[in-house]
Amino acid sequence: MRTRIPVIGAIAVAAWALPYGLGGYTIHVVNIALIYALLAIGMGLAMGISGQINLAQVAFFGVGAYGVAILTTHSGYGFWAAAVLALLATVAIGLFVGIPALRMQSHYLGIVTLGLALGFINWITNAHITGGADGISGIPVPTLPGIDLSSEYLYYYLEAFVFAVGLAFGLFVVHTSLGRRLRAMRDDSLAAGAMGAEIPLLRMTAFLLASFYGGLAGILYGGLIRYVAPETFSISNMFILLAMVVIGGRRSLVGCVIGAIGLTLVREWLSDFSTYAQLGYGVVVVLMVVFAPTGLAGIPARLRALHRRRRGGDATRAELRPFTPYEPVEDSAQQPGLLRVEAVTKQFRGLRALDEVSLTVDAGEIRGIVGPNGSGKTTLFNVISGFYRATSGTVRFAGGDTTTARPYALSLSGMARTFQNLRLFGQLTVRENILVALDRSRTRAIWRYALWQPGVIAQERRLRTEADEILERYGLGDFAESPPASLPYGIQRRIEIARAMAARPRLLLLDEPAAGLNGEEVQQLVGIVRSIRSGGTTVVLIEHNMGLVMSLCEKVTVLSSGRTIAEGTPREVVAAPEVIEAYLGDSELSELRLDQESIPQQDSTQDRPKEATS
Repeated sequence: MRTRIPVIGAIAVAAWALPYGLGGYTIHVVNIALIYALLAIGMGLAMGISGQINLAQVAFFGVGAYGVAILTTHSGYGFWAAAVLALLATVAIGLFVGIPALRMQSHYLGIVTLGLALGFINWITNAHITGGADGISGIPVPTLPGIDLSSEYLYYYLEAFVFAVGLAFGLFVVHTSLGRRLRAMRDDSLAAGAMGAEIPLLRMTAFLLASFYGGLAGILYGGLIRYVAPETFSISNMFILLAMVVIGGRRSLVGCVIGAIGLTLVREWLSDFSTYAQLGYGVVVVLMVVFAPTGLAGIPARLRALHRRRRGGDATRAELRPFTPYEPVEDSAQQPGLLRVEAVTKQFRGLRALDEVSLTVDAGEIRGIVGPNGSGKTTLFNVISGFYRATSGTVRFAGGDTTTARPYALSLSGMARTFQNLRLFGQLTVRENILVALDRSRTRAIWRYALWQPGVIAQERRLRTEADEILERYGLGDFAESPPASLPYGIQRRIEIARAMAARPRLLLLDEPAAGLNGEEVQQLVGIVRSIRSGGTTVVLIEHNMGLVMSLCEKVTVLSSGRTIAEGTPREVVAAPEVIEAYLGDSELSELRLDQESIPQQDSTQDRPKEATS
């Protein structure tokens, strides 16, 4: 941070001195560039940071500008009163535009937001109150005591101040808990939901932020030009704005700003060749998407990654330190039946993946769920954790009916899970993956970002301290700043378990945690799971490594074709004729016994809280 202060100071001095070396027309172009930079920040927050395709940013821009124009010229409001009302109207429109994001994603969301933008353009072109194709003129000059804002030189300082505050606020959001959740949602919304991120509210928040910046830009534009007309808010300008964000780097707000300012200046230089310039923008965007998808801002990181690969990848050679066991706890309040699955059926059209499956898991237990591929194990996990809704039956967790609960609600109530296929947040570091799960705050607390930033900063420091403790416990301290994809598979598996435990769950669902691990890593996994249970967390695991299941679990449930065919202790399950016939087979049964002997047995009650064994 100390090294950045001189750089920020130098940029501030340069920005302050800039107008003294510019002519009247050039300062006008700079003012327009700052307005587009604000628009690009909002679009970057929605598209690059949050992963929500937003082609309605030009409509937010127009709502802010037309709001000020209508309220000042038609209703007699002063500029600043009109600006506040216009900004509120823009945010309300942004929340309305965000509603489709709750139901659809990808290009479908892009089509819908583009349609809304077209609808807005059609309205301002034909409505009487907007002046139709002629637009609205006569917008009053903003007033500040002792400052004549009719001068574009002085207006530049107003814009520069608003832009600086807007960029600082955007960077503050990105690098704290709200921004991490938005980025986690962008990388993998399902995993983010399982970590407690309230996905519907986060999607609406992304559009709220985009509309806020769009409204600010529109208000400043109305005060600068003092005239608004439909051509300013055309679809061609929408795609120019999109080009700014893509070229600059949609995942970096600074990149979005660089793209906006740079392309605005280039547009002005090429104003005499507008037809060819439009074609050139399209070609550049295509080239950037193909060869530099992270934009100009991502090129340094790509070069560093290339340099690391040529050196052999230092991150992969870092040492995975030993796991530090949890302190055993005794919880006298533990009750039987922490998880109850009662006659759950899950139907996928003609396929019945689960057929009246019932399951009871007591607090403090390690329960194994086994069965052949296609037997319904992962479907059962998805029903329990809220990813699927049961066709019939009931799921109860911690005494409450959670049959229809969403994943984030279950996470916040004390349930965590891993996935059969790794679902780490690839664009976040290992530490940030842990921080996403560690943060138990609700999305409704985002008011603090506007009204109480010190509280956000204090929470951020506390979360980072706790994240470092978790990383050290799981031996991951050396990899804290590494992207998970750069690490060996076994370390990624441990990161996923550490991330799940960062949520401080009462119930941990492990979906094939030993898949892809070598013998030594499986032995380490056994110790980690036993320590997790010893620390007071109940564990349910799906696993094909039968030796691990039989040596680790006190009780095993066997599924076949969506039905429960056996349940009991490992020895009882191994001896069950139904299991031998439907799942193991005679030859595999002998292999199972060998596997069971290969993992040291442990008394299932020795590290278990006393109440759970009673």
